[in-house]
Amino acid sequence: MKGFTDALLALGPLGVFLFAIVDGAGVPTPGGLDALLIFLCAKEPTAAYLMATLTLAGSLIGCFILFYVARRGGEAYLAKYTSSGRGARFKTWFQRYGLLTVFIPALVPIPMPLKAFVICAGAMGISPWAYLRVLLAARIPRYFALAYLGSQLGTQSWPWLKAHALHMLAFSVILFVSLYLLAKYVDYKRARQLTVPE
Repeated sequence: MKGFTDALLALGPLGVFLFAIVDGAGVPTPGGLDALLIFLCAKEPTAAYLMATLTLAGSLIGCFILFYVARRGGEAYLAKYTSSGRGARFKTWFQRYGLLTVFIPALVPIPMPLKAFVICAGAMGISPWAYLRVLLAARIPRYFALAYLGSQLGTQSWPWLKAHALHMLAFSVILFVSLYLLAKYVDYKRARQLTVPE
């Protein structure tokens, strides 16, 4: 794995693009993509936003690869990954909270399970456009913020993120609850409008 990482570092912007595809497609790389993006932005601050753009593009490609693999596999593929344990719990969460379960782990740069929720989105027939909007809303602020952090703090970026992990977790919980309540309110208003007699 170290040789692979060294090769990606040597490739610079192309390396982070390729790594983002692999990461988005569901290959386990916990924290790896974020660390690579920060390192490259610290090394070349003037190219930080180029790195962020390439990371975003690669991540979208990888996430859509996993999405469409799950979509083609359907219920059988879903059952394989969510039949028991944590996978079953993640499936239940997706059924209850929908694409919010994709948005939060895609946004917050702390280890959170995204793969299972992407599989659920694909296998359960979620609209690709809705999925794309959620990914863009989460990944754009994440990668551009990390690029800014790397370009400004350099090698201190990763320690800073670790020191603020609890703050990000609290933020993700508050954001999740807020968005969930907002979605419920919108559904309630829509349902009331449909039931109002003409």
